[in-house]
Amino acid sequence: MMIYHTTVKAVGSDVEAFAKKGFFITFGEPALVSLKDFCYFVEVNPVMGEIKPGSRLVIDEKEYKITEVGSIAAENLGKLGHLTVFFHGDRECLPGSICVEQDQMPELKAGSRISIIE
Repeated sequence: MMIYHTTVKAVGSDVEAFAKKGFFITFGEPALVSLKDFCYFVEVNPVMGEIKPGSRLVIDEKEYKITEVGSIAAENLGKLGHLTVFFHGDRECLPGSICVEQDQMPELKAGSRISIIE
């Protein structure tokens, strides 16, 4: 079941700074001025279900198991397109983020598709 889907529309000029640390940030436009260079800009779409551990994040057909979900992650995602995704496994998640199994972060680009499925 599809819980969420979006497409990357544009890429901030400094996204690599966060990618090297194993996470990325999405935002619907406009993003906070202090973050705009570090974000992937996405279409803002509703969240159609519950994002929970065990759900899967899919980026351009590669799947990552979600291990933790922050308390306001789904709300921010549905209203603002804002989400921080950490690729470090089971560490504690920040309120507006999700954590996925430890893996190398994928290379996102304009046109990349991001989904969350059950």
